[in-house]
Amino acid sequence: MQSKAHWEKVYSSKDEAEVSWFQEHAELSLKLIQNSDAHQSASIIDVGGGASTLVDDLLANGYGNITVLDLSAAALAKAQNRLGEQASNVTWLEANVIEAQYPHHGYDVWHDRAVFHFLNTLEERQAYVKAVLHAVKPGGLVIVATFAENGPTMCSGLPVKRYSADELHAEFGEPFSLLGHEKESHQTPGGSEQHFVYCFCRKLV
Repeated sequence: MQSKAHWEKVYSSKDEAEVSWFQEHAELSLKLIQNSDAHQSASIIDVGGGASTLVDDLLANGYGNITVLDLSAAALAKAQNRLGEQASNVTWLEANVIEAQYPHHGYDVWHDRAVFHFLNTLEERQAYVKAVLHAVKPGGLVIVATFAENGPTMCSGLPVKRYSADELHAEFGEPFSLLGHEKESHQTPGGSEQHFVYCFCRKLV
C-alpha cells in the first residue's frame, strides 16, 4: 500500500477541491446509506474518508455516530476545519485501513470510495477483508467503490486495480451477500470522466 508520506504531500499541497476524486456531495454514497436499513443512530465508518464531504452530508441528514478514517492527517484536518464545531461530533482515526485497530463488530456500515482499488497485492486485499470481517457487525452493510473496468489505471500517480461488479464482490467472498451494484460516472475538477463501480453487500457473519 502507498506510503503515508505520499498522501500527506497530496493533501498538504492541494486544496481538497483540486484532487481528482473530489465530489461536492457524495450523492450516490449517501443514497445507498439512506436506502439501506441503517437508522440514524447506526455506527458508520468512512474509510479513506479524508477530506470527503460525505461526513458533512451524513451529519446534515441526522446521522450522529460517524467515524472517519484516513492515512493522512492533513486530509482529516481539512474536514475538521470545514466542519468547525461539528467536528467534535465525529470520531477521527489517522491510520492505515489494513493496520487500524477497529472495535470488534463495532460498525453497522462500512463505506469506502476509492481506497480498495489501491490495494494491488493479494496480501493487502486479504488483510482488508479480514479488517471488515472484524469491524462490521453481522448483518451490517458494506459499501465499496473502485474504478470500474473502463476506469483509469492510475490515480494520484499510483497504479490501481480496476473491477467489474462481480470481480469486486468476489474479493470479499461468501461471508458477504451482494445486495446490488451501481455505476457512477465521476467528473473530475479538471473536466475528465472517471468510471466507478459501487458494490453493496450484507455481511452475513
